Order: sequence, then structure tokens, then C-alpha cells
Amino acid sequence: MAKNQFIGFLTTEALWTNEQFGIRQFHFPEVNMSDFIPTTIPERLRLGHRMEHVFHQLVVASAQYNILIYNLPIKKDKRTIGEIDFILQDIKSKRLLHIELTYKFYIIDTSISEPIHQLIGPNRRDMFFTKMEKIKQRQFQLLHTEEGSRALKNEGIHHEEIEHECCFKAQLFRPYEESKVHIRPLNKRCIQGFWLKFNAFNSRDFQGFEFYIPYKHEWVESPRLDVNWQSHYEVMMDLNVRMIQENAPMVWMRKSETELEKFFVVWW
Repeated sequence: MAKNQFIGFLTTEALWTNEQFGIRQFHFPEVNMSDFIPTTIPERLRLGHRMEHVFHQLVVASAQYNILIYNLPIKKDKRTIGEIDFILQDIKSKRLLHIELTYKFYIIDTSISEPIHQLIGPNRRDMFFTKMEKIKQRQFQLLHTEEGSRALKNEGIHHEEIEHECCFKAQLFRPYEESKVHIRPLNKRCIQGFWLKFNAFNSRDFQGFEFYIPYKHEWVESPRLDVNWQSHYEVMMDLNVRMIQENAPMVWMRKSETELEKFFVVWW
């Protein structure tokens, strides 16, 4: 099942195309997945670090780029002040690219007017707008600080020659009662499901189906049949505990053998 994470990563859409918000989106190279054999990713990594391993292996498999730097810590007075995700070199053009990798799950809160402010984490602890500003103001600029340029020079790279791009992939979830949402200039193809409150899930609309609460490393994947499905009553008991813990889980739903959906149940 490890390959499912790589397929999930590749099929997840970029949150925008070309350049938006002063950030150019990285165009991910083609990868022949029929020949691709993933290497094992260490257990118990948080999702962001797992995606770094996935990105690394897929870029290598593409044969379009050389990876010159991967997770280079930048230090000031022996204290780490940041980290450079990736420096890639295009094998043909020799162009140097600094890639900041981000993979996010956001719910769309349509009670907020501006689309770029509507995207928030399921537990309301992170926001797209804040992450976007951090990429522009801190992570891209880190390479051009005294400490960043020195670290790059030690690797034989001049910071002035580097172009900045972001590989920002996301799965978005619309409100359950709203089949259409407007999120321009963001990519509506990122919408993969819906979100709803716990009380709304406790209704007849869902009682005839089966459910599975995926582990976080499975969130990237499309729902699949070969999991331990639960009844609505059984999953409600599990969800109730998570609501008390203020933890909004992803849930997979099996309506039939051919109709599977994913959504978030929120506690707030």
C-alpha cells in the first residue's frame, strides 16, 4: 500500500497554476508509475516529512532534475533559524530551482468573504494565507540572508543564481450543504470532499453507509475498499471521543462498492 501515497501525491492538484500571490508554482515532472518502485519511508514521521520523502523519490524517478540540496538547515550562532527544502537543477537547462514543498488539507469556510482567507485547517490551527506569507517573506528570503548564502556557498551554489518556486499541493473540503463554492484564483479541482459538524453527521443521511477513519498517513490517498469498515453507530462512538479531544478526523464513507467519499468531521 506504500505506493498509494506516491500516487496520491502525484494526483493531488496544485493549489494554483503558474504564478499567483507573487509565488510561482512548481510544475511537477512526469513520472512513469508503472515502473516506479518506492523505497521505505521511516515510520512515525509527521505528514509533512513523509511528503518530503515522497517528493524526493518522485523527482529522482522523473530523471528531469538533479537534487543538489535536501533539507539543509541554516544556522546562526549554532541555532537553527530555518531549513531549505530542496535545491534542484534542471538536467537539460542547468537552471537552479529552490523548491519549498507544502502539502495541506484545508476546509473551506464560506462564512469568510475572501477565498484566500477561507482556507483553514480542520482544527482551525493553521491558515493558507499565513502559510503563503511565510513562504514569501521568510522561506524564500532565507537563502539570501548572510547565513543562508554562506550555507549555499559551502555547497558550491551561489544564491543569486537560484529561482524560487513552490510545490503547493492541497486537498480542499467544501461545506456539506454547499455543492458549489467559488475559490478563484485557487484551483477548484483541489476540492476532494466536504466537511460538516459532528451533530450534522449524526443524522439519517449517513446511517445507511459504512465508514473508516484513516490514519493520517492515509489522508493523501483516495478511499479504497480493503479497510475495516464500521457502521454509522460504531464510527459515531469513535468520533465522539475525538470531538472531546478537539481533534477533527478525516472519514472515508462507502456508499456502495463503486461509490466512496472522504470528508472531515469538525468539533468546533
